[in-house]
Amino acid sequence: MGGERGTPASGPPSGRPARFGVDVRPAGGRETVVIAPSGELDHDTVEPLGTALEENSGAARIVVDCEGLDFCDSTGLNLLLRARARAVGAGAELDLAGLRPPVDRMFEITGALRVFRVYADVREALAADAPAAREPGGAPSGDPA
Repeated sequence: MGGERGTPASGPPSGRPARFGVDVRPAGGRETVVIAPSGELDHDTVEPLGTALEENSGAARIVVDCEGLDFCDSTGLNLLLRARARAVGAGAELDLAGLRPPVDRMFEITGALRVFRVYADVREALAADAPAAREPGGAPSGDPA
């Protein structure tokens, strides 16, 4: 799992500087890792996040802190969906925290919010004993069945 890492990558060749970074840190008591991408997640910058997800695939739980994401295209979304599927297949969890516009809107429009558990922020995600957030399928957290 390792300590903190920042992996910058260059953004799209639009002439304006765009940076993308990924910070990875252990958290919680049961092999939980927080992966915090920041900047614009797209085709040109997806590799560092993919590497971080792969390197931490043995964790029981990965929380992707999206608070620092300014943008996410379909490449980034597909990476997160594939990582979640791998985690679930291995008996682990991959949750999202801190989604904010316009990234939240991308997840809403595509229906991805029905797949992921989404927490307001990392603190809330780590405080959750049993996964309870915006549950896949859109059920609000903590509502009785």
